[in-house]
Amino acid sequence: METKNTNGSRSYDHDIIGWFEDVSEKAGQVQTETLRRILELNCGVEYLKKWLGDIDVRDMDASALESLYTSLVPLASHADLEPYISRIADGDTAPLLTQQPITLLSLRYDVENGIRMYTGLSWVMGSIRVFFISYTLRLIFSDLFSTFLDDSDFVHGPFLSSSGTTEGRQKYVPFTDHSARTTLQIFTLAAAYRSRVYPIREGGRILEFIYSSKQFKTKGGLTVGTATTHYYASEEFKIKQEKTKCFTCSPPEVISGGDYKQSTYCHLLLGLYFGDQVEFITSTFAYSIVQAFRAFEDVWREICDDIKQGTLSERVTLPKMRKAVLAIISPNPSLASRIEESCKELETLNWLGLITKLWPNAKYVYSIMTGSMQPYFKKLRHYAGGLALVSADYGSTESWIGANVDPYLPPEDVTFAVIPTFSYFEFMPLYRENHDRSSAIDDFIEDEPVPLSKVKVGQEYEIVLTTFTGLYRCRLGDVVEVAGFHKGTPKLNFICRRKLILTINIDKNTEKDLQLVVEKGSQVLTSKGRAELVDFTSHAEVEKQPGHYIIYWEIKGEVEEGVLGECCKEMDASFSDHGYVVSRRTNSIGPLELCVVQMGTFKKILDFFIGNGSALSQFKTPRCTSNQGILKILNGSTVKRFFSTAYG
Repeated sequence: METKNTNGSRSYDHDIIGWFEDVSEKAGQVQTETLRRILELNCGVEYLKKWLGDIDVRDMDASALESLYTSLVPLASHADLEPYISRIADGDTAPLLTQQPITLLSLRYDVENGIRMYTGLSWVMGSIRVFFISYTLRLIFSDLFSTFLDDSDFVHGPFLSSSGTTEGRQKYVPFTDHSARTTLQIFTLAAAYRSRVYPIREGGRILEFIYSSKQFKTKGGLTVGTATTHYYASEEFKIKQEKTKCFTCSPPEVISGGDYKQSTYCHLLLGLYFGDQVEFITSTFAYSIVQAFRAFEDVWREICDDIKQGTLSERVTLPKMRKAVLAIISPNPSLASRIEESCKELETLNWLGLITKLWPNAKYVYSIMTGSMQPYFKKLRHYAGGLALVSADYGSTESWIGANVDPYLPPEDVTFAVIPTFSYFEFMPLYRENHDRSSAIDDFIEDEPVPLSKVKVGQEYEIVLTTFTGLYRCRLGDVVEVAGFHKGTPKLNFICRRKLILTINIDKNTEKDLQLVVEKGSQVLTSKGRAELVDFTSHAEVEKQPGHYIIYWEIKGEVEEGVLGECCKEMDASFSDHGYVVSRRTNSIGPLELCVVQMGTFKKILDFFIGNGSALSQFKTPRCTSNQGILKILNGSTVKRFFSTAYG
């Protein structure tokens, strides 16, 4: 029987949270059974027969099967699985990795190298997370809940995936028809926890900065597009909105328009038109929200005119988009006047509190805020004006991993409780100091993987996945730390991607290292003036000797050259990697170079990728680049250069 919240909405929070509490309590046992289900479902596939031969896994004890599996099946990278996945993409329907049918491929882009990549994500990956609010999921959950909890054939639904390929190659991940169900399940679970802290009104709206891209067919006839594109083009997206009476502000023609600038303008226009109804603001990545509001600073007067007169700016040229938006809006001079008055006030405050001022009923901002999104926290908080920032849940292209069960925590402190039914998880211990263990890769020493039940608080690990969709002991490349436990399941703190991004000789710096360095430099910038860092990237320059790091900054506001020189020096001195420090002291790595680029440079980089077929929903600013197209934009836009004096 359904229950009622005080605001009148139906709630199944107790049921889904109760289920998760139960599986978390016995997470180790659930993991063993999850592996058994994966192997029973996929027994006889070509990849497993290579390692397990004709062993009948169905007659084995679950614990014995777990030991046998981890002893016989080797650790794998995507390179090991690519030959099988490529055959699937080309139309081979034999059971190569999974017995389940592969129905869709989602298109992803290598932001660094501009390489197209196809990943068999669930077509509801980030999009369901982005779209469904807490009781969108609760309302539809009545029809699906028993299926979720009783079906032993759970299949992962991946999410929060990297925009770049692992090791710069094309990457494919199979998708099966079970993925949508578990994607919906994690959204339901996370939404239930959010609704405890931030209850929302039934019938409200969501301001979503969401974007689709074109679809096409592979050689084997599978439909390819971004995960969000598949979802927004589906009947399910429309049906769920009608059923729940909870709508995104923008019609499909805006979402699927294909021009992100025009779509963003319409998202903003309609978000303001329905301003008092907006319950929360969201996008796949925090970056997309920040870039939308930066654009708003330039176009708000046009938006006010459109609302006042019931018209649409000539900057929106796509016929279907224009027709759809004009069918929604009608002249509203009083609303336009209120928005105009608010914007004039906000402009004097450098847009501090923009969200709370223009969307007074919004409860929170919801997006992926971990990893490479962290540099946008400061600006997003500036716009939010005290409104809560809620980090979305944690997963990868390969599998969902964990839910944010503490949505009241700030993004910097977020952890993710592992959901033990979605995949079989192993954790490879990583050590930053020299121990007599396995061989070193990048800046870590590795040990043998351990099961979920044997992880330790405070230890760093690389995640290893076995999924229902045909990935077996696949190394994810994410470095996480076990921060604690939710009942018996680990709560993970995402540390960084394992891949090094800055290295010249013996120096080893990750994206996280670069972020910390830039943060130190930007603190100097903001403490000595009103300038702010808009965005950044880096490059390891090895054409000239000695090689050196270049960090590119886009800055808004005026700043003295002496301050920028100090920022450069501070960043150079803040790299703590021992190899870098030694190399700088011996001049085998030259002084760090800070290049200040013109305002709008990083928009040019975004346009460069969009123009080459990438999707805004998949875009993240590359934090280190050797892409000649990007470097041409950066170097052509550089207006000032500074070299560090940190090492004399």
